[in-house]
Amino acid sequence: MAIATRLVEYTHDDTLLEGFLACDDLVDEPHPTVLIAHAWGGRDEFVCNKARQLAALGYTAFALDMYGKGVFGYSVEENSALMQPLMQDRALLQARIGCALDTVRGLDEVDKKQVAAMGYCFGGLCVLDLARTRSDIAAAVSIHGLLMAPGNTRGNDIGASVLVLHGHDDPMVPPEQVLALQTELTGAGADWQVHAYGNTMHAFSNPRADDADLGTVYNELADGRSWQALLNHLQRSFA
Repeated sequence: MAIATRLVEYTHDDTLLEGFLACDDLVDEPHPTVLIAHAWGGRDEFVCNKARQLAALGYTAFALDMYGKGVFGYSVEENSALMQPLMQDRALLQARIGCALDTVRGLDEVDKKQVAAMGYCFGGLCVLDLARTRSDIAAAVSIHGLLMAPGNTRGNDIGASVLVLHGHDDPMVPPEQVLALQTELTGAGADWQVHAYGNTMHAFSNPRADDADLGTVYNELADGRSWQALLNHLQRSFA
């Protein structure tokens, strides 16, 4: 198998965005597709590598862009400044990730009827909001994601199969937020699961996470378990 990659420019309102597409270049037909939403620093090499890994397993994968072409943060302060405008305007966040979904469905490599979304940290919140607002995705997987409800989706049904992979000791997502999400998903009629990993903090899947004071610490065991849970969920969702 040979993996083909390319950058894809697209526009939301006046913001030029740039996603990263990965797929098997030896197969001509469309494939089930996974959108990947980045953490608070922007569409970095971490999510591009996840796209390559999924492409090696036979999926088309698209690492989307929530900030703008070439826009990245390199510190806690910069990352927070990039994330907060979208956190404070969830309708804008929802429209932007919805634009990524619409863009992907226009690509030849994509099976338009089989699209799932996954995201890390801030990106986990983004894909949950996609599930809250768009009933036409197969699955939404949040990996150490933020979970708070947006406030503008009450009463919406959630058709996506939702999987939340969560570190029990994540200081950014206390247990009451997990319970609130479970209550929300049940009320929305969703097929949902929450996997909580013990002795595990935020950003547990990122080998570069090493800041116990911030609450971001890599956990190899949780990383492996969560990746396998993700693959199992995608396989079932696309069956």
